[in-house]
Amino acid sequence: MTYRVYSGPKGAADPSPIEKQKMLYKEFISLDEALWWAGHLARRDRVALSIEGDDGTQLDRRAIGEALGVSAQPRIA
Repeated sequence: MTYRVYSGPKGAADPSPIEKQKMLYKEFISLDEALWWAGHLARRDRVALSIEGDDGTQLDRRAIGEALGVSAQPRIA
């Protein structure tokens, strides 16, 4: 099982499926490792745009932020 982490600079737009075919990615054997890398990127002024796994897992930037306990914007009730 592998998980691919696609990343870019902060403020980058979400990549389309066609753009992902041309993007570089970092590959991990567990989702925990992929999420660790996403957190590492955030500390380095980059952002994980997407995590995709061979098992069908697909996390967009919002889901990654929630998994890391990071909110993109404060919620207003």
